Amino acid sequence: MTGSTPELSIGQVAERTGLSVHTLRLYEREGLFASQIRRRTNGRRIYSEWDVEWLSSCMRFRASGMPLATIRRFAELIRQGPGNEDERLALLRQHQQQVLARIAELTECLNLITQKVGVYEEHVSQGTASALWSTGNHT
Repeated sequence: MTGSTPELSIGQVAERTGLSVHTLRLYEREGLFASQIRRRTNGRRIYSEWDVEWLSSCMRFRASGMPLATIRRFAELIRQGPGNEDERLALLRQHQQQVLARIAELTECLNLITQKVGVYEEHVSQGTASALWSTGNHT
C-alpha cells in the first residue's frame, strides 16, 4: 500500500464489481478505464478505489445501453483532463435522451402488458377465460 490509498489486485476488483478478471483485462485493452492502470514491478495490475468507482459507473452505463465505443470516448475525454467538459456533457446528454426514449417505449409496453394482465385476471377469476377465444380477443 502507498499512503492511505489501498491498492487492490485484479482478483479483489473482480470480486467487488462482479466482473470477471478476463473482463477487467478486456476493459483495459479496450481503453475503457478513465485512468491508466498502474502495475507493480512484477507486472501485476494495481487498482485504486477510484478505479472501482469508475467500473461501477461503466456497469451502469452498459446496463443503460451505452455502447462500449461511447464509454471509451468518455474515458478518453476524462484521461485528457480539464478543458473538454462540453464534449463530455454532450455525450452524456445524448445518451440521456436515448435512455429516456427507451423508458418511454418500455412504459408503453408495460401499459399494454398491464392491460392484458387485467383482462386475463378478470376472466380467470370469473371463470370466463374461454370467452376470450370466442370473441377473438385472445391475445
